This record gives sequence, structure tokens and C-alpha cells, in this order.
Amino acid sequence: MKCDSCMQKCMGLMIVLWLIFLTTAVAGAEDAVLIKQVLVQDNQRIEDDAILRVTRAKAGDVYSEALLSEDLQAIYNMGWFDDVRVEAEKALDGNTVIFIVKEKPTIREIKFSGNVALDDEELNENVDISSGSILNIFKIRRNMKIIESLYKEKNYHNVKVLYKIEPLENSQANLEFEIEEGEKVRIKTITIDGNSAYDSKKLKKMMETSEKGFFSWLTSSGELNREELQQDIYQLTAFYQNNGYAEARVGEPEIEYRDEWIYILIKINEGPRFKMGHVDLKGDFITPKKELITNVMVDEEAYYNRDVIRRDVLTLTDIYADRGYAHADIFPEIGTDPESLTVDITFHITKNEPVYFERINIHGNTKTRDKVIRRELKIYEQELYSSNRLKRSVSDLFRMDFFEDVKVKPQRGSEEDQMILDIEVVEKPTGTFSFGGGYSAIDKLYVMASVSERNFLGRGQILEFAVQTGGTSRQYSFGFTEPWLFDIPLSAGIDAYKMERDYDDYDRDSYGGAVRFGYPLFDFTRGYIKYAYDVSNIDNISEAASPYILPGKSVESSVSLSAVYDSRNRQFNPSEGSRHSITLKYAGIGGNIGFTKVTAETGWYFPLFWGTVGVLHGEGGYIVENSGKYLPDYERFYLGGINSVRGFDWRAISPINDDGIKIGGTEFVQFNVEYVFPIIKESGLVGLFFYDAGNTWADEGTSYSGLRDSAGFGIRWFSPMGPLRLERGYILDPLPGEGSGRWEFSMGGSF
Repeated sequence: MKCDSCMQKCMGLMIVLWLIFLTTAVAGAEDAVLIKQVLVQDNQRIEDDAILRVTRAKAGDVYSEALLSEDLQAIYNMGWFDDVRVEAEKALDGNTVIFIVKEKPTIREIKFSGNVALDDEELNENVDISSGSILNIFKIRRNMKIIESLYKEKNYHNVKVLYKIEPLENSQANLEFEIEEGEKVRIKTITIDGNSAYDSKKLKKMMETSEKGFFSWLTSSGELNREELQQDIYQLTAFYQNNGYAEARVGEPEIEYRDEWIYILIKINEGPRFKMGHVDLKGDFITPKKELITNVMVDEEAYYNRDVIRRDVLTLTDIYADRGYAHADIFPEIGTDPESLTVDITFHITKNEPVYFERINIHGNTKTRDKVIRRELKIYEQELYSSNRLKRSVSDLFRMDFFEDVKVKPQRGSEEDQMILDIEVVEKPTGTFSFGGGYSAIDKLYVMASVSERNFLGRGQILEFAVQTGGTSRQYSFGFTEPWLFDIPLSAGIDAYKMERDYDDYDRDSYGGAVRFGYPLFDFTRGYIKYAYDVSNIDNISEAASPYILPGKSVESSVSLSAVYDSRNRQFNPSEGSRHSITLKYAGIGGNIGFTKVTAETGWYFPLFWGTVGVLHGEGGYIVENSGKYLPDYERFYLGGINSVRGFDWRAISPINDDGIKIGGTEFVQFNVEYVFPIIKESGLVGLFFYDAGNTWADEGTSYSGLRDSAGFGIRWFSPMGPLRLERGYILDPLPGEGSGRWEFSMGGSF
């Protein structure tokens, strides 16, 4: 009974509480104030919608001061206002909420003062504040840090940057960054710690980063470039590991700034020096192991050498890639023995599946036709991948001189063993028109005009036309070459010319033409055959002229056979490779001129240090008059001048007959040695030192028995109008009346 009574009392209490809750809720609902509308006031440039987009209070919501406080902060955080406040207009149908804003001024002009090391343009390119933007203090402070960073990159580590705001009318302002650059901070000392095998002086010489020197005002010595310093750390590490110190470690440099100086500390842990131990190959072999291991060079090293190991990895990778295994993995396992101080190396080879060229795509050629590019490739679709033939293809495309850049991008094909190769070329202008004039030792004052197109109609054809007239010569020439006749690598060309030249002892007026063909014989080697026809008229012969000068009309009909090997990296201003040629010319197929001439030429180009190039050039020839025919003076050999033995007058080196008249040689040799160095690399201006030697001989007359030689210097500029040359040659052993040498100038090709 007592339990029932208790239950009834509890139920009654719950009902009373529930009624009280409902009554309170209804009363609260009747007292709640709603938001009638939300407005923005005093904004001039910034739209209402842009401001209200960040607020949560909306018309119809319950009015809450806590919510409005959050909205107030959200509007201020937009960074566009100096002041934001909120007001509420109360009414029976709800409160109107008004956000009252004071906009920040807009920036009319950004100024920099005190900057010398960095000009206004460079600073403007790096700051992210612009005219017309809203003045934001936080953004200004961030850009102050940006300006400081720019100065510190140039070693102005004591730079100070302030800002000044100049208020203007119409809510605008000028912003000025006031810069106090301070002195440039330079490296006082570089300390290397932990080195015992090599002294600090030797190690510092390997580094681009250096301490401040006497000529630091003229050079960049003592300046800190963090990228260069990081490369120096890699260089020091490589030096140790290439000299047996397999476990050598070079720590990150510790940099300390103190007043106007920088102090750098580099810590080295050399470790022991390891000799080379056993070298082995394991894995998938495509040739007998004994044959394959002959390509590994590291076993010939006395001490451990990291670079040689890397080169061996590349060599093995190329060997496999050239057989189609483009994805071969070569992993060198290096084992050090701390007791014997030796290193054993095992190259683990996984050849993976052979890869085929599924498709070769050409991109970027807007002018050059696809087939002109494809015919130069040594790789073909559906054939095995070959790294060497791919490299050669890229090299041959560059040698065409149609493209500024050639890039290859391999992609996976439709199957794992297929490759899609994208070849992307960047074309460059191949047509040239030039008009100008100048002076040369041979032609005196002259004017010239030429039009040439090396890629005529995008077909790879060569079209040339040139006119040159000067004090001693007038030349007109035309040439056309089709490098792939009938879509086979058979080149064909025609030439036509008319020339008038005044020699010292006679005048020659000639015209003629030629038909020529060429075909590849071997790698980098082409054979040529040429038929030429020339009609010359000789007059104004002086009394001191050579007896081999025949007055009147002469006809030369000749055929020439030649072979040319050319592996130079480019045709003009080459820096590596070589060019060799041999030519046999037979004249006498009709006409009154008849001779047999053999000439040979060789040229070698060696890349040296600091972008310099060494050049070795040699040339020689022999000519004999055919029976019953005439060998003209202009086909005999003379040396001297800018294209042979410099310092001597043009055609000055020649045999002399009993009357003291130069008669030209039937044999000659010529040697040239040059050291070429860049002066202004970007514009193609180079300087050179040279040594020349050569002579001509004949069966009759008197010849100087030895070689005539000279040495000198010069500059060359590969200008848009062609190579310009200014060179001074000194005769090393002048004969009586010869002089000491001469200046030479010309515009045209060089050997």
C-alpha cells in the first residue's frame, strides 16, 4: 500500500513540473526578439554582399548579441576596415541590425626610398602589394619581410625596412617603404674542422664559396650564396669519396653572422681510407660475364672511387639499353671491410623485359615537315629500343641546325614492353637576309647582299643567292640543294655563278655552274661526285705575270670525287668533333684546261677548360698538268692571307722562277693551331691565339725548302651577317723585304 501511495505522489510531482516547463517555454517564445533585417552602412567601395557573406546573422533569426559580436570580429578579420561597430534599431516587428564600417584607404602609389643595391623594378616584381589595393597593415609587414629576404640573398644582412603611410583625399594613401641597406656582409673566414688527410687550403680551393679577398670589390669573392655553398658541400663529399674515403661525411655548414662579417664552419668526418677489393657481376647477363665485366673500370682503381662506380653503372645501363632493355636495373652493392680496409663491389643486374618503340610522335614542328625530321632518326617504330641510336638521332637533329632545342619524352605504351616516344622540337629561323659591306685584305672595300634558306618550304632544302662587289672582285652566285632526292639519303644540288676578279698580274672574268650528288658511305661520312663547267677570259696581263697565265678564253670541264667525314657538334663555331675530307679532281673532259688535283684536309676540335676550344687543322695538295692540256695559274697553289698562313700577304708564299716571278706551286702543305676562348659568350664573340705554318713547291723554279710560319692573335664574332674576323699575324722568320706581318679582316666562313 505504501508503495502505491509513493508512486502516485511521484507522478503528481512530474505532472506539476511539466506544466511549469510548458508555461515558461510559451512565455519565452512570446518574449523572443527577431532580426528584421541586416544592413551595412558607410561602405563606399566594398559591396554589401561581400561583407554580409562572412556574417551569420540573417533576417528572421533570433536576435543575439553574442552572435553579433562574432559577426563583428569576422568583418574586421576581412582586413578591409579600420573600424567596425554594430547598432540595433528596435521595433515591435523586430530589430534592424546595422554594421557600420570605416574602410581602409586604397593605395594610390607605392614608393621605395634608400634602395641602391635593388632597383624599384626588382622590388615591385617581388612585393605582392599593388596600386589600387586596400591598405592592409598585416600585408605591409609581410612585404617588409619579403624585402628583407631579397636583400639578405644579396648579403645585405643588416638591412632595415620601415614603412610610411601618407594619407590623401578620397580615402586614398601613398605607401612608402623606407630601406636602410647597410653594408654588404662578406665572409671573413671559412674554417674546416676534422680534416687530416688534406689540408684546409687544398679543400678551400675546390669551393666556389670563398673568403673576402683584396679584389672583392671587383669580384664576387666573399659573398655568400647558399646554393653555391651547398654545392661546395657536395663537392667536398665527392672529393673524399672519390679518393678512397668511402665513409667520409661532410656536415651542414654552420653560418654565424657577426656585425658586418660572416663566419662559416664546415665539419668533416673523414673515416678510414679504403682500397678496392673484389669486383663482381651477378644477375641477368646478355653477353658472357667475362666480356661484360671488361666494361667495368672501378677494379682498375687503387682506392674506392664513387664517381667511377657511377660511371660503371651508366655504362652497364647503356649496354643493356642499347640491346632493348630500357628498364634494366643496375644496383651496386658496396661492402666495406673495416679490418682489411678494402671495399668489395657487386653489380646486381636485372634486365627486365625488352622494350619496343610502339609509336614515335613529333611535336612543335610548325614549319618543318614530319618526314624531314623522321628521315634523320636512327630509331623506328616497332623496333627494339636502343639508347645509342636514340642519342645519335637527337644529335643529328641538332646538326640540321633547324632547331633551338630537341627533347625526348618516353612514355609507357599500350603494353609493358611498349614505349611511346614524344620528340619535341623548338624551331628557329632558318632563313636569312643580309646586306652590308666591309673591308678585307683580298677584296678591299666591298658591299654584299645574300639571301639563304636552309629549310626551304619546310622540306630541308637549301636555297642560296649572293652578290658581292668590291674593289678587286664582283661575284654573283646561286645554289640549290635537295638533301634527300627521291626520299633516299642522296643529296643533289646545282650551282651557278659569275665572277670577275682582278689579280695582281691579270684580270679574270668567268662564269660557270656545277651539278653535284652526295650519299652516305659510313657513319658521319658522305661521298660526293661533282661535275663543273667553267669559262674564263684572261686579259690585262702584266709583264711580270707568271708564264702559266694564258690570255684569252679558257674552258675547264671537270669531275670531282670526294669523301667527307664530319662529326662536329655544329657547323659554325664547333667546340668538339672533327672534319676530314679528301678530293680528287680531274679536269680535261673537253676544253683546253686539263689537270689532276688531289687535296686532303683535316680539322680537330677539342673542348678544353673554362669553355675554351683547341683547334688543329691541316691541309695539303698535289696537282699535275694533263698531257696536251693547260694548267692555269688560278688552279695552282698559293699560300698567304687570312685563310691560310696569316701574317703573309695574299698569295705571297709561292715558288719563284728564274725571272723572280711567282709561278704558284704544284704541291703544298698548311698547318694551323688555334686556342679559342670566349669573350662575350652570349653574343658569340671569341678571342684566339694561333700558329700557322705552310709552303708551296714546284718542280721548276726556286722554292723555300722549309715551312714558312707565323703566329698571332685575333677576335671573331659570329654576327647575323656571318663570321667577322679581325686577326693580326706576325711572320716568325721574315725574308728581306717581307715585313713583320699584317692585320687581316674578313667577313665569311673559316676552316
